[in-house]
Amino acid sequence: MSATTQELSYCEMTSILRQIVAGPRLQHPEAGLDLCYVTDNIIATSGPSSTYPQRAYRNPIDALVNFLNSKHGENWSIWEFRAEGTGYPDSEVYGRIHHFPWPDHHPPPFAFIPAIMATMRNWLQGEDGRDNSPERNRVAVVHCKAGKGRSGTVACSYMISQDGWRMEDALQRFTERRMRVGFGNGVSVSSQLRWVGYVNRWTNQMRKVYIERPVEIVEIHIWGLRDGVDVGVEGYVDEGKKIKCFHRFHRSERTVVDEGKSLSAYMEDCEIRTTSESSTSSPSIFTPTVPVETVTSLDSSGRSGNTIFTTKKTSSIILRPNQPLILPTSDVNINFGRQSKAAYTGWEMVTSVAHTWFNAYFEGGDQYDSGVFECEWDALDGVKGGTRKGTRALERVKVVWRYPRPREKEPLKQDGRREIGHVSLLPGKVIPVPKPGEPVPETRPAN
Repeated sequence: MSATTQELSYCEMTSILRQIVAGPRLQHPEAGLDLCYVTDNIIATSGPSSTYPQRAYRNPIDALVNFLNSKHGENWSIWEFRAEGTGYPDSEVYGRIHHFPWPDHHPPPFAFIPAIMATMRNWLQGEDGRDNSPERNRVAVVHCKAGKGRSGTVACSYMISQDGWRMEDALQRFTERRMRVGFGNGVSVSSQLRWVGYVNRWTNQMRKVYIERPVEIVEIHIWGLRDGVDVGVEGYVDEGKKIKCFHRFHRSERTVVDEGKSLSAYMEDCEIRTTSESSTSSPSIFTPTVPVETVTSLDSSGRSGNTIFTTKKTSSIILRPNQPLILPTSDVNINFGRQSKAAYTGWEMVTSVAHTWFNAYFEGGDQYDSGVFECEWDALDGVKGGTRKGTRALERVKVVWRYPRPREKEPLKQDGRREIGHVSLLPGKVIPVPKPGEPVPETRPAN
């Protein structure tokens, strides 16, 4: 076989591999790369790579750069969102890159949104101080790993907040341009869709002002919780690059309410009250008027530890942390997992995995000091951002939260701050969209 024939065979093989990996995503018909023009000035692409074996089945970074150079000259810049690592050094894209990484299949820390929108606006509208005129076909290239969920969340957010698109139209445009017909939506993860909705409200109702505060999780109400379901509370750390579990509920931290009583009857018996006290006991915002029974028995396997056990799957459960549970930002993730022991081997298998993100500021925190977020099982995020969650672990969940207040007896620090737990209690940090010419904070790339 000649060298030319070998080269052609290799090119054909890598082309087939890229088509397989791209799967439901459309390839650019001219370049043969896994990318699309969402609008005339926003390109979405899967994460390129400069090393083997990734470049054999993903966009080679040199091929992507050559395409951008041929179409847009020097008028392109990249925004990447990969907490798993960019995939290539900044030097291979001439340093024209902005880093805002967060984990795959999750929404961004909302504090990223004003900065991402500002940097994209400054570039596309020629407000970055460079000599290039905005009329010279500038484009913003967004990518994560697949160029779908994280990239689609940002692309739609820009279209809504900067270009005036309706939320539904922006989501539909991204799907039409990025996905093959019949292969689902471009942005499909429930929490990412919730974030696009937050951006829509932030743009059209809140004058693009976001206030970041620590959040205390007061209690979690769960209906229809199955036996052996583990419940945890998570949030972002390390500039959004990592997700940390701040608390996993122990069986001593839950009570069973309205045993045998219907859900509708329980809702009628519950009254919501607001509270201003700040104590370590985390008083309940939902006060049940029906008898509450604390359950201390284990399930048939005798398992203990941090796993939540219930005697009936129709019971309403209240999980209340023994100590104040405070997250450093307003982004909150509630995680559910269930393991079952196989009768024939005795091995434990994961049978349920689900979680859901919310941001307290957009769940009432823009007007009140406390609030409630609720979600049905079918609306929770599944494995790797999909809809698969395994066997049903619960019916419905409500999270009661509040902004923490300093305890009166807590001594002031030298700078006037008080602390609860490990979180410094400061007034909310107002995060507006930086104006043209103002410095825009960016994060470090992930290793």
